[in-house]
Amino acid sequence: MPGKSIDDLKKVVILHDLPEEVIRWIYERSEYDEIDDGVLFYRKDDPAEHLWFIPEGRFDFYMDINGQEVLYFNFQNNKFTGGVGGLLPYSRMKVSPGNAYTVGYTKMYRLHKKYFTELAKLSPELNNRLVSYMTERARAFATTKLQQEKVSALGKLAAGIAHEMNNPASAINRIADELKKRLKDNYFLTGKLMQFTRSPDLIRKINELVEEKENTAVEKLSLKEKMKREDEIENWFQKNIKAGDRIAGDTYADAGITVEDLSRIKQDVEDEEFIHILHWVENLLISKKILQDLHESSSRISSLVSAIKSHVHMDQTNKPALTDIHRDIENALTLMGYKLREKNITVNRVFADNLPEIPVYIEEMNQVWTNIIDNAIYAMSDGGKLNIETSSDGKNVCVKICDNGAGIPPEIQSRIFDPFFTTKKVGEGTGIGLDLVNRVIKNHNGDIRVFSQPGSTEFKICIPLTSVKEDED
Repeated sequence: MPGKSIDDLKKVVILHDLPEEVIRWIYERSEYDEIDDGVLFYRKDDPAEHLWFIPEGRFDFYMDINGQEVLYFNFQNNKFTGGVGGLLPYSRMKVSPGNAYTVGYTKMYRLHKKYFTELAKLSPELNNRLVSYMTERARAFATTKLQQEKVSALGKLAAGIAHEMNNPASAINRIADELKKRLKDNYFLTGKLMQFTRSPDLIRKINELVEEKENTAVEKLSLKEKMKREDEIENWFQKNIKAGDRIAGDTYADAGITVEDLSRIKQDVEDEEFIHILHWVENLLISKKILQDLHESSSRISSLVSAIKSHVHMDQTNKPALTDIHRDIENALTLMGYKLREKNITVNRVFADNLPEIPVYIEEMNQVWTNIIDNAIYAMSDGGKLNIETSSDGKNVCVKICDNGAGIPPEIQSRIFDPFFTTKKVGEGTGIGLDLVNRVIKNHNGDIRVFSQPGSTEFKICIPLTSVKEDED
């Protein structure tokens, strides 16, 4: 190996044109390393105690995001990073937030933090340069982190859309197949009816009966009451049609048709004709129910599309705009609906009447509701309860989101808004959700507070009714 040389330090961009005695001072107090390509040199949670000078080679720095390493930054001897890395003066970093790998053969001089105060006195110029590079590095990290936050938010949104769309889309496919079968059966059953000489008034009466039941709000029966009504119709069928002719009583019961209705139809026709009428009416009722299910499924998809469009604030510029907080929260609940159903979570809404609209960056605030609700769902066990309450004091609109999960331990409550801090398992959390929430609220001149104890965690968010400042270009 070539070994340690002061000439290496003179090549480092940040040290360029500094006095010889400053460079020599660093040289005499630094530890020297030569590292091969592809070595994991610096691990996550390793103590952050050294300033790096890198005259040759490169370090790529990766953060753990959802169990995957994501490239955040690289340190090398150029104008962008200055050939420095690791712990910089005035940094609050205690441990490494990620892993650093060498790219190519790399030389490094490491200066321990115990020399920082002396270095600042020896060379205020170098100290100022280090602070400048630390600021640029923080901006680069923030930009990458924001991109990851958006990817994470998009991932949550995509997962919600996929789950929410799957059920109605699958239902529509099943309905289409069943409807084709019922239409085919209708031709056959209608042909059977045409073998009998019947009065047109009978068909009219049957259609009127079906439409009457369809247009009348049928009382919602308990399971016991529904089974009783089905039994009554089944017993009536056993007494009034041949044993070999099977008619399902549940179809008629679900449509609200009673044994009295069936008796009125039967008194006008012969037994053989009556059984064909029953099959024809049964197919008609099932077809109508299928069409109703089709309408509900397509309406569900339509409402989801509307919620998605509103949630991501499509077709709008990224400027503050008045928004209905209740609508935005409902959209977030809609998109998180599959998670709520998976855990059988009850949502209790206590929404204030005539809540004023507030000027916000709508897409940003929608990420706030999504992240907090998602965290609440994660914290709760099956059968949990989520309470959402809104209010206004004339100056602010406030939202309380409370779950009955395990709570946040007191010793970590002060850290929950820290970047990359998470209590979720590896692969389930990025540690950027609440950091994003906090920054969005501050960007709106608002306030967020957390109150937590075992069995209850409440996030209280207050946003002023006054306009927020638009971002400067």
